[in-house]
Amino acid sequence: MLNEEFWTERYRNQQTGWDIGYPSTPLQNYFEQLTRKDIHILIPGCGNAYEAEFLVKNDFQSITLVDISGFLVEKLQKHFASYSQVKVIHADFFALSGKYDLIVEQTFFCAIEPSLRALYAKKMYELLSEKGKLVGVLFNREFEHSGPPFGGSKNEYLSYFEPYFDLKVFETCYNSIPPRAGNELFMILEKKNHTIAEG
Repeated sequence: MLNEEFWTERYRNQQTGWDIGYPSTPLQNYFEQLTRKDIHILIPGCGNAYEAEFLVKNDFQSITLVDISGFLVEKLQKHFASYSQVKVIHADFFALSGKYDLIVEQTFFCAIEPSLRALYAKKMYELLSEKGKLVGVLFNREFEHSGPPFGGSKNEYLSYFEPYFDLKVFETCYNSIPPRAGNELFMILEKKNHTIAEG
């Protein structure tokens, strides 16, 4: 079961094969194009939060990190203690509340049970402010082993996202890190008007 104990064990034993040690190129390039620094940003399943490091260095003013592992959250709270613009929360993503202008997806979707993917899309919709965006990378491949990570395909993902989001970008990633080249989709999804999604 992919519960807090499972992920804490991974971090304690440094079994973090997904951790590349820096923000992934597609996300960094996207952040570099953002002009408003006062948007409210959420990074769920934040891991070691390299994206937050980059955002802080580039003067973004409101970054919320969430992870299910209390062990990891404690480390991050110490690490970001002197940065008032970073808030680190120990919580289950599906129990979160609040509104965010931008939610960053980086190896979180592939870490949850595939049975939760439809719920993930709905929860993202609920957490985004009007015209808010869900931006990130998803694996566009299947894995030989049982996950995590769990793979999937563009068509499968679209079935979850299309009811809630306008697809601004949803295509093969051209600037993946070399080990993931050709195996990632980059997405920019904008929250649909309420009446469309709920009607």
